Amino acid sequence: MSIRVSNLRVPVEEPETSLPDHLARTLGLTPADLGRWRVVRKALDVRDKRHLRFVYNFEVDLPADERQIVHTAAARPHPAAQVELHDEPPFSMPAPGPTPLPDRPVVVGSGPAGLVCAYFLAKHGYRPLVLERGTRVNDRIRDVRRFDEGGPFHPESNYLFGEGGAGTFSDGKLTCRGTGPDVMRVLELFAECKGQQAGKPSILYYHRPHLGSNRLPAVVKAIRREIEHAGGEVRFLTRVEDLHFDDTGLRGVMTSSGFVPTSVVVLAPGHSARDTYTMLAARRVPMTPKPFQFGVRVEHPQAVVNEVQFGPRHGRYEEILGNADYSLVARGAHDLFTFCMCAGGHVIPSVSEEGYFCTNGMSLSKRDSPFANSGLVVTIPVGAFGGTDLLAGVRLQERYERAAYELGRGEYKAPVQLARDFLGARPTTTMPASSYPRGGVPCDLRAVLPPIVVDALLAGLPQMDRRWHGRFLPDAVLAGPETRGSSPVRIDRDPATRESPGVPGLYPVGEGAGFAGGIVSAAVDGLRTAKAVVGKYAPFSG
Repeated sequence: MSIRVSNLRVPVEEPETSLPDHLARTLGLTPADLGRWRVVRKALDVRDKRHLRFVYNFEVDLPADERQIVHTAAARPHPAAQVELHDEPPFSMPAPGPTPLPDRPVVVGSGPAGLVCAYFLAKHGYRPLVLERGTRVNDRIRDVRRFDEGGPFHPESNYLFGEGGAGTFSDGKLTCRGTGPDVMRVLELFAECKGQQAGKPSILYYHRPHLGSNRLPAVVKAIRREIEHAGGEVRFLTRVEDLHFDDTGLRGVMTSSGFVPTSVVVLAPGHSARDTYTMLAARRVPMTPKPFQFGVRVEHPQAVVNEVQFGPRHGRYEEILGNADYSLVARGAHDLFTFCMCAGGHVIPSVSEEGYFCTNGMSLSKRDSPFANSGLVVTIPVGAFGGTDLLAGVRLQERYERAAYELGRGEYKAPVQLARDFLGARPTTTMPASSYPRGGVPCDLRAVLPPIVVDALLAGLPQMDRRWHGRFLPDAVLAGPETRGSSPVRIDRDPATRESPGVPGLYPVGEGAGFAGGIVSAAVDGLRTAKAVVGKYAPFSG
């Protein structure tokens, strides 16, 4: 059992070398008496612009009587800090199950969910086979860079498909609402991957941990190499096209390179594998339509965001903290909220199929672009999909992405509009400055947005401007549509076994299965499915 010290506030100007003094003072000890301690959470409080603070939570192991220390510290006045006993079980994997595996387990997809699941299976002797429809991450980087420069679109090697999944080019945020040993173990795995300085110890505790899209490829490669070193295998440019199963369970998967026999498939296709959804629907694998996010990207000069968030001393704070981020919500009939905010970032073409267009955002580890962008989205309820088809949400995405592609002249240019023009119902006629690499087309964005999104923007943008005291709207540029914030369908699974209720041996995981929303939550979902497989089956010995 340890002691948890929460809500200890420290001025951002102070170096972290002062933390032992603050912590010891809170506990009524000297720094020499602290013993082992660690930061478990660090967040930035920007509410008082004159005095920005970091807010820390600590875990402390002490040889003395812990209950007495907690009692004494709780009675001692200290601004907002809380001291309490803390007991959390350590991370553990289950003992291997008794059921033999006739073939290797197959993991479909090498995004965060699939890659982390395969990592833990490999480390425990299951020799998984990972099937990835796209290319290795180095080849993928080359293809994405070529596309950004105006080159051709590669249908299997792009911002969404390829080693690492969509998360590789989505800013590298490692934010997760969940807590506990599984979350910490995933963050530790990412922090351990130090190839090309990929790992960052601060991701273990910072409230909004961020790696950057330039660091993520090294993390992805490091995990893949660990899988291979532990007996697993990764096959690229191998697209799963069908599942073979009967009433007793799986028999194997048909791929673009031939048939693979297996009785266990971890299905982690990502939220843009529309052909996989179509195949599953045709095979009557149980699925359910679900709400998903739809909106635009909003872009500002980063200097404006810094001034709003850091206040009158923003220049000094920029030197200490770097570029500022933000989070906003506007309440209404359908709440409008920011999503995947990219400080010092770039608007990118989040495209997985030729002839369609949608946006996303990313930033590099230094976050040094002069622009800041964020998703500005509303949750589309199932009843607004406009159809009863199981894949009606996908059809909704496709309709507006197709319109955006055509508005972008078939060249993957971004439809853009000044926020003030949008509110005034007038098309933008001059292309504003933007980070988007392939150029834009000034327009009226109503042509590429569902009415529910238009209404939410009309109601929400003025609210956000008031929150920023008139600084949100003057420089805001909207680009759209943003359609891939989450999956519009859930691949059903039993909450206890984590298997498909219609196909024994099929384990849907991650964002594409509708059970996660971000890199860490998807990776944790993959880890927990690895635990389910380990607990049921014996390691593969063939």
